[in-house]
Amino acid sequence: MGGKTYPVLSRRQIEALIAEGRSIFIIDQYVIKADPWVKYHPGGEKSILHMVGRDATDEVTALHSLEAREQMSRYRIGRIEGRWSNFIPPIQGGKFRPLLDTEGLDNDSGECDPYSTEASSSLSSRDPSPVFDAAEPTIRNRRAADGVLPSAVSTSSVSSVEPDDDGMSYLDTITKEKTSLDLEKYPSLDFGTQDAIVAKYRDLARRIEAADLYRCNYWAYAIEGTRYSLLFGLAFLFLHWGWYVTSAMFLGAVWHQLVFTAHDAGHMGITHDYHTDSVIGIIIADFLGGLSIGWWKHNHNVHHIVTNAPEHDPDIEHMPFLAVSHRFFSSMRSTYYDRVMEYDAVAKMTLRVQPYTYYILLLFGRLNLYRLSWDYLIMGKGPRKGAAWWHRWLELAGHIFFWSWYGYGILYKSIPTNGDRFLFFLISHMVPMPVHAQICLSHFAMSTSDLGPHESFPQKMLRTTMDIDCPQWLDFFHGGLQFQAIHHLFPRIPRHNLRRTQKLVQEFCNEVGIPYALYGFVDGNKQVVGTLAEVSRQAAILAKCQKVIAKSGDPIHGHHH
Repeated sequence: MGGKTYPVLSRRQIEALIAEGRSIFIIDQYVIKADPWVKYHPGGEKSILHMVGRDATDEVTALHSLEAREQMSRYRIGRIEGRWSNFIPPIQGGKFRPLLDTEGLDNDSGECDPYSTEASSSLSSRDPSPVFDAAEPTIRNRRAADGVLPSAVSTSSVSSVEPDDDGMSYLDTITKEKTSLDLEKYPSLDFGTQDAIVAKYRDLARRIEAADLYRCNYWAYAIEGTRYSLLFGLAFLFLHWGWYVTSAMFLGAVWHQLVFTAHDAGHMGITHDYHTDSVIGIIIADFLGGLSIGWWKHNHNVHHIVTNAPEHDPDIEHMPFLAVSHRFFSSMRSTYYDRVMEYDAVAKMTLRVQPYTYYILLLFGRLNLYRLSWDYLIMGKGPRKGAAWWHRWLELAGHIFFWSWYGYGILYKSIPTNGDRFLFFLISHMVPMPVHAQICLSHFAMSTSDLGPHESFPQKMLRTTMDIDCPQWLDFFHGGLQFQAIHHLFPRIPRHNLRRTQKLVQEFCNEVGIPYALYGFVDGNKQVVGTLAEVSRQAAILAKCQKVIAKSGDPIHGHHH
């Protein structure tokens, strides 16, 4: 007996379902309606919403196990014929037309219509953008040979609060230049080129699997465990001796190292079993580190899907303290935090000095992670039903355990004076700073341009992520985060296999013509600080422009100041 057959759904039918508020996306030519699963999704609702109206095959395959992908077949409601042309998801500002009673579907083909994409989910969803609509002819010329009408390059005007025009024309010019540079540097966005990249990426995935690079090296984790135990032992030994500063340094080093294994577990990169790796992650992150692995999954899955998108990626949304793009000057709305990231007086002051405060802020990055973890757990933002319903309660128990042994057992009971307690707390939290620098290093200096919904998953990951070149003996210090570009392409590969995977990815990049960003640790940091300095200069120029406009008595703008 054959498998279940599914009706062919037309593009117009799918658009109408999305207009009704359904979470519809495509996997392997099947139409998935994820509404029943959204509230159970361990990775959170937002990561699903960013896939609505899109072919999510590569994103889903990269981030999910085979078992999880098989479970998704339960939510199939139909199939498509031909190539799917992505809509802009509603969360990113796409607009969708409901199905009218007068519309007939008998002759509505399942084939995608790129012109329909523009009319329904892009151009009708917003007012014309002086930045991106002006740049559109350039992109259209690049694709004319294939007869593909491009979508607007960015939907930033949808998910942001419209700024005043004061001095913004200069920044608009900068945006156009950066977008043009990306279009010149990376392969064309026409369907033929992007389809070829996807085909080679999927072939690379098969080669990686055939090379057994998904198999975890448990001996490597035995070495990791030995290192963690040694650092923990030294921390408590020096605490017993009363060498509080030294003890705090070793405890901070433990936290620095534990992050890497928690990251592996969060991606199911250890045992590849969801519950087993989740428990490992909770023990490491919550019980030993005081951070929520559940919060991290919600945050990190979105980051992997909308990498370096200022409106959507929480990993680069650090206003008012840091901005990696001048687009933050427009007080845009974060779709992740669902709030406006105000470019206010505080931001204007802090961004002017961000190249100098960057490393200072990273020293206290762990404190912000506590805040985010508590907000996630106390407010019950994780799934309350489904396979992960109990994770919140285990995490809360983990936080009680953490503050019992660290807050009460060490800070209160083992250290006699308030001065020494404060110093111990400060040093133990500052020592893990390199891991925060490593995370920022991977993305802060890379492109934040939005090249539209037709850019393939592998090209976008490589355009927005850099790798760090380091000798193999230093891999323990970087913990696999030096291979972030490779990790973004294949998140579930165990980190001890990423160095072997690097050669295959470099061959892929050479074959498809996508630049592979690889910097030394020092040069990479220079790139990041240089980006922050550039944004700082742009903030100063914007302030001068606004000041001149205010002094000129301009009847349109002068009244704002």
